[in-house]
Amino acid sequence: MSGVNGRPLGRRTFVLGSAAAAGTAALTGPLATSASAASFGWSDDGSDYVVDTGASLVFKVSKTNGDLTSLVYKGTEYQGYGGKNSHVESGLGTSTVTIAQSGTTILISVAYGTLKHYYAARSGENNVYLWTNKADSSVSATRYIVRVKAGLFLNDEPDSYTYAPTVIESADVFEKSDGQTRAKHYSKLRVMDYDYIGWTAGSVGLWIVRSNHEKASGGPFYRSLLRHQSADGGGLYEILYYGENQTESERYGLQGPYVIALTDGGAPSSALYPGTLTTSWADSLGISGYVAASGRGKVAGVGISGRNTAYAYTVGLANSAAQYWGSARASDGYFTIGGVLPGTYTLTVFKGELAVYTTSVTVTAGGTTTLNTITVPSSNDPGNASAIWRINNWDGTPGGFKNADLMTYAHPSDVRAASWTGNVVIGSGTETSAFPCYLWKDVNSGITVYFRLTAAQAAAAHTLRIGVTTAYANGRPQVVVNDTWTSAVPSPPTQPSTRSLTVGSYRGNNYTFTYSVPASAWLTDTSAYNTLKIYVASGSGTTSFLSAGTSIDAIDLLA
Repeated sequence: MSGVNGRPLGRRTFVLGSAAAAGTAALTGPLATSASAASFGWSDDGSDYVVDTGASLVFKVSKTNGDLTSLVYKGTEYQGYGGKNSHVESGLGTSTVTIAQSGTTILISVAYGTLKHYYAARSGENNVYLWTNKADSSVSATRYIVRVKAGLFLNDEPDSYTYAPTVIESADVFEKSDGQTRAKHYSKLRVMDYDYIGWTAGSVGLWIVRSNHEKASGGPFYRSLLRHQSADGGGLYEILYYGENQTESERYGLQGPYVIALTDGGAPSSALYPGTLTTSWADSLGISGYVAASGRGKVAGVGISGRNTAYAYTVGLANSAAQYWGSARASDGYFTIGGVLPGTYTLTVFKGELAVYTTSVTVTAGGTTTLNTITVPSSNDPGNASAIWRINNWDGTPGGFKNADLMTYAHPSDVRAASWTGNVVIGSGTETSAFPCYLWKDVNSGITVYFRLTAAQAAAAHTLRIGVTTAYANGRPQVVVNDTWTSAVPSPPTQPSTRSLTVGSYRGNNYTFTYSVPASAWLTDTSAYNTLKIYVASGSGTTSFLSAGTSIDAIDLLA
């Protein structure tokens, strides 16, 4: 079964490096021990705590500010570029840093105001486990970045390469001399599409395995920074909160564990992946905000009926404190979501990325909340409505429209993009592929759709629908039919206030605009083409690709 834009859903990896084809060679397990495990322990060199994992990894943490100042694997230093350490945000500043050993686990605790950050090592493992607890807004902490020295890994995902000669937008989007664009924003992947990111050089792999993102924001389809490379080196991110095109408020609390994993070239062990990793060894370490498995619950659904089986379905849980998700089984819609903090959540069923059903569910510690078969009402899926014509499918994404795939890893001005202008003829067979995924007031407002109607259809009023997935600067569609009937300017729905369409993200709040077109607007000549012109209305935005704009999900004229 295909998911968004034809991609299969489920766990995926994101490999950056010269030896991505190394595949599953030489996987490193999280509990794999080494002959040198007897060296496991820590020391104090005056400025740093030095941790020897007893395997092939030695790392250092600053006693002053909690930065990761050294990451040595098999004798090679990987940490650092541009004179910078690895750390929360851009460094916390003077902190209280302590270290303790409990059997086969070493825990370094960093306290900076209300923020608590942790590093843990396990005997015989080439992993660094991290947790970050941001309790409130008093401390800026939106990411952890692992900074990797230049020259150790090749970059075979070049769209995130941030060293290019010309800045074209906000000091963080660049253009090369050949017209291709680059930015650290261009990740390609949604959160649910990957378990880890990193690089491999054939004999060494350096990865960051993401957490379950229960205290992050944006849901399963959110896109954010993952990694970047420049002339100075590379960065791997665990995003704690990302504000670009964000649909939710920031959540606070403990995030983790996320893991820096070193391997002999293969992928990190699947036992480290979100939803798979069990950290019972961390239950008694005293990590602030930590909730053991025994204090969590599960939601299980017998199935989902009323699905369109051509699409993948995802079930999400969300409240102000936490978020979770899981894939529904293709055969019957069965789903299970485990490791959930106790509380009452809004459960949402997504067809692709389009919400088609919501309900409330309560989760208790140690319990399983079992749901009977969920029935999605036919009217909840706009794709079920009878239409005279339809451009694209209703799935909550612009996938299938012109340039849609490219826009998750390139700027709209990129030389690889097809022309953003051009009109569309219903019945041509290219209605979707010819229609641009994004519309801007200053770029391609006024795109025209040509279509014929039968005499019976032209004698009746019809509802026109335009579905959008996000908007920039309150951009929203206003329509003109046959140059004689003009719709009112609709009110803008709630959308993120930051950049979106130019930083690789179409994921905002799905919304459907409806227009009641009277019969008097249609041409009575059945051989003639009616015209629908779609304009972008807004007094906000600036010029070009930063003028008011919107991302399109589907357009149809109902019967």
